[in-house]
Amino acid sequence: MITAKISCFFSTSGHSGVDRIMQRLLPAIAARGHEITLLKLRNHGPHLETIDNLSVVELRASHVSTALEELVNHLKERRPDVLFSDKDKVNRMARRARDRAATDTRLIMRNGTTVSVDLAQRKPLDRWLQRRSMRRTYADAGGVLMPSRGAAEDFASVTGLPEGRVRVVPSPVVGDELFELARQPVDHPWLKDKQCPVILGVGELCGRKDFETLIRGFARLRARRDARLIILGRGKRRERLMALADALGVAEDVDLPGFDPNPYRYMSRADAFALSSRWEGLGLVLVEALALGLPVVATDCPSGPAEILQDGRIGPLVPVGDDQALATGLASVLNDPPDEELMQVAVAPYHVPSSTSAYLEAMGLDPFPPR
Repeated sequence: MITAKISCFFSTSGHSGVDRIMQRLLPAIAARGHEITLLKLRNHGPHLETIDNLSVVELRASHVSTALEELVNHLKERRPDVLFSDKDKVNRMARRARDRAATDTRLIMRNGTTVSVDLAQRKPLDRWLQRRSMRRTYADAGGVLMPSRGAAEDFASVTGLPEGRVRVVPSPVVGDELFELARQPVDHPWLKDKQCPVILGVGELCGRKDFETLIRGFARLRARRDARLIILGRGKRRERLMALADALGVAEDVDLPGFDPNPYRYMSRADAFALSSRWEGLGLVLVEALALGLPVVATDCPSGPAEILQDGRIGPLVPVGDDQALATGLASVLNDPPDEELMQVAVAPYHVPSSTSAYLEAMGLDPFPPR
């Protein structure tokens, strides 16, 4: 029995946090009897296979700005109950298409970042134009979904929407495949033949992740005890980061092996996880690490880490950019890891079944329709 038709419009890199969310969420919604049509730009993610109640349509358009006509035609022909989209540019196009198609499709829009921090990087006129555009885009959405309380409060402040219109919905991070992937073998010599504790970082090698602070903090820790640091990810700052490690005298104990589609096998074997970001929408990797029993240290950045770590109860929170505090936090979890049961309680809302129910409720749909 099909209870609702949900069309999903996304444009992702194929290896982003949004990809990981949708690869877990959309099949879980389909498994509950709702019919999913995934519309994605040509040569973009999310990468999913067609299964029962889930069909994948790759559009001819390869850019959000050229997808309007195809989206309008889809809405007119399919007339879905819900159009679900993610990221501001994609959300704006979803709004335009629904208005052009003149259907009663409910717009459910997700935004996974702390908007004010992103806007702060722009020139004043660009900020003003973006705020104005966002207020129009989200004004009559059927639901605006955010991954954390801090991001939701920030979004409401920027857009002028009543806080009640912006809903916090935990992301579907923890599923069976997470533990299956964590059990796969890893070839890294520091983990196969562990000589000392290994600290792990994961993410794009970019300014927002601020791995410079992590390397400086690691150098302070390394001056006091044996340890090694692995940072998984790719990006333009790789050479700069390795040069910093060399300048600090820790290059032999720092490795940047690049992107790995399965960071969980590293998480299950490392001794501590460090998140050094300047800002996040949530920080999916914190949830993944905790679910695998890996102690974490995180910057108290907007938004998400303080919520996940319960204001420092589950793991140390340190000021953004403070390498001394990061080193101290890492030393504390290596010397006295937090109780694993507390870590599992903290990530319970992010298990796929719980998150799927929360998403469906936010869409105005029955989380457990009759089958």
